[in-house]
Amino acid sequence: MYLHYMFIYHLFYLLQMFYFLHNMFSTGMGSIDNSSEENYSSEDEIVDDDNYNILLTATIGMVTEYYTKYIEKEPCRTSYQTGYKFVSEILHGNPYRCQQQFRMEKHVFINLCMELKIKYGLKASRYIPVEELVSMFLMILGHGFGNRMVRERFQHSGETVSRYFTHVLNAVLRMSKDIISPLDKEFKNIPSKIRNDHRWWPYFKDCIGAIDGTHIPVKISPSKQVPYIGRKGIPTQNVMACDFDMRFTFVCAGWEGTAHDTRIFLDAIHSKELQFPHPPRGMHFN
Repeated sequence: MYLHYMFIYHLFYLLQMFYFLHNMFSTGMGSIDNSSEENYSSEDEIVDDDNYNILLTATIGMVTEYYTKYIEKEPCRTSYQTGYKFVSEILHGNPYRCQQQFRMEKHVFINLCMELKIKYGLKASRYIPVEELVSMFLMILGHGFGNRMVRERFQHSGETVSRYFTHVLNAVLRMSKDIISPLDKEFKNIPSKIRNDHRWWPYFKDCIGAIDGTHIPVKISPSKQVPYIGRKGIPTQNVMACDFDMRFTFVCAGWEGTAHDTRIFLDAIHSKELQFPHPPRGMHFN
């Protein structure tokens, strides 16, 4: 109903503009003095008629385009398999499907949605539940889907997909501050990897973790790919991570694939914004 009111308003506005321009042409031609009337031929009348027809055609064209685009537009997302139905089918179907589609087991997915909703402020929209928001987010990350693929799969507009991807991303970033950190922030306990292996104990008793870089493939625009193509031959990010127990306690992402590990490490330990977990005096990373 609102669009119909807007259409009537704009139609009235266009007709007013047409009436104003028509009167302007008419007034301008009517102000011709007697001396110029003699020079005013039938050819000039034909030109005036042509201008009038052009003006009328342009007005009708604008009205028709507006009506077709905003009033009688053909619906695009009309599939019965909506995003909500798709997610419900995955969660109530074979557990392997959840792992295939969302890259995690069903109970992990449900717990993730609950954590993001309760602790980190992720809110459902009026029509989209949290589970569907997280599903869109995971399919973009896990499968590299673009905006077009996701809006077709979940039957939402591109703007909706982009906006809620950002919402979920912000919630995940808030969660990462609690998850990607050392369990023992004071490093009082010796890692079991050191204590229980005679090859390392007691030689590495003061070592609190392992730091290494790993190259993760990325998709990036062709104009910016060159700095990211290193020894792997494909665009990558050199990501630094550390821990003995297969747990991320610090991650530094975003560096080009050509960046050396030492450069990334020095930037991480000297940047206050990254909040690198510096070891106590006398202890070190390997």
